[in-house]
Amino acid sequence: MSDRTGIFAGDDPFALASAWLAEAEKTEINDPNAIAIASVDADGLPNVRMVLLKEIEARDAPSGGAFVFYTNYTSRKGREILGAGKAAFVMHWKSLRRQIRVRGLVTKEDGPQADAYYASRALTSRLGAWASHQSAPLSSRTALMAEVAKVTAQKGPNPPRPPFWGGLRITPLEIEFWADGAFRLHDRFRWTRPDAASDWQIERLNP
Repeated sequence: MSDRTGIFAGDDPFALASAWLAEAEKTEINDPNAIAIASVDADGLPNVRMVLLKEIEARDAPSGGAFVFYTNYTSRKGREILGAGKAAFVMHWKSLRRQIRVRGLVTKEDGPQADAYYASRALTSRLGAWASHQSAPLSSRTALMAEVAKVTAQKGPNPPRPPFWGGLRITPLEIEFWADGAFRLHDRFRWTRPDAASDWQIERLNP
């Protein structure tokens, strides 16, 4: 008999992740949707950086459930993640003393869904996506602002989504939910599956 009760109840990891995020939105001071996303370069050297998770797609969505964030595909993280086709991230909430770890396969989201998200951003952020050659060396902030001014004059008040900017969808093969426990006897449950079409296997882990 499973002892997944309380905050761990249910067999749908996407619903559980959404519920935890909704709780964190009430308690975290800044960016409850921040994730530390990891990648590796061509030599296998790891990289990690913070980004904002924008969507948790439900199990009954066309994707079958996934996590989506947006970035410049030509940035270092974009190149590394797309080059490997795999990524991992951790989402940690200090106020709740909980975290979620995800590992999975990555595909682009560069269709209507990406267009809609891009259009929802502030105009300055949309223009900034055009102006920034993300991860490339920059001579000065003055040079960056000059590029923003140039793009503003060229693209006008309703710029289209740049072809080099869009979403990355992580379809998980492993999701771990962690909650702080007394005396460092934490609660950990891991969902795993060999591929995205398979059923989840759930197991409790030692702290």
